[in-house]
Amino acid sequence: MIELIDVKKSFNGLKVLDGVNLKIEAGEIIIIMGKSGGGKTVLIKHFIGLLKPDAGQVLIDGEDITLLKGKKLDRIREKFGFLFQGGALFDSMTVLQNITFPLIEKTDLDIETINDRAINVLTHVGLKGAEGKNPAELSGGMKKRVALARALVMEPDILLFDEPTTGLDPIIRASIHQLVKETHKKFGFTGVIISHEVPGIFEVSDRIAMLHEGKIIEVGSPEEIINSSNPAVRQFVTGSIEGPIATIFY
Repeated sequence: MIELIDVKKSFNGLKVLDGVNLKIEAGEIIIIMGKSGGGKTVLIKHFIGLLKPDAGQVLIDGEDITLLKGKKLDRIREKFGFLFQGGALFDSMTVLQNITFPLIEKTDLDIETINDRAINVLTHVGLKGAEGKNPAELSGGMKKRVALARALVMEPDILLFDEPTTGLDPIIRASIHQLVKETHKKFGFTGVIISHEVPGIFEVSDRIAMLHEGKIIEVGSPEEIINSSNPAVRQFVTGSIEGPIATIFY
């Protein structure tokens, strides 16, 4: 379980998180939505101790990680997998090498076991046979699948997705949504998805939380969020330019 208690974070005097309170139950998938640049990525970086709050607590399975450092913090981080927005694949490595890299670096498994685990997750994401390809040979959707396989190969308890479908066309986006659902059903991890692409991604979630002006202003089921009476939530879900969320044209 993940719990944030009155988490605050500022950069150069600018408040990004202003008293965030949120509880994420083990085994659920929750989407944290909000406008671009609104602090969503900053928020999930607190989950794994990449950022420390100026105030507040970040509890992972009841342990406040803001008090941890070194090996104790590393032990908590081992619970997590992270799917970066851009995939973050190593261009100089093949698909198989990208996936086996964390196992080689962080475990004492023999190479046969490592390769078997890599092939298993590649098969799950629909890319068996692509082991020898380089990232430059892959489409955007395939890169997302490889990145997911790399996150899964460490068998994390919690998987963080940072904008997993950004830059993909609607058909590929829908296929990634379906893959996330199938992956969650098979592996049973706790999933946290950061996204501003709504409401399409709602289909993969148990709950949605709205981050606005540094606070979680509403949490609910997809149906509850779609039917919310909160003006900011309604504006974001419908994509209206009218409402409390400032619209800036460049």
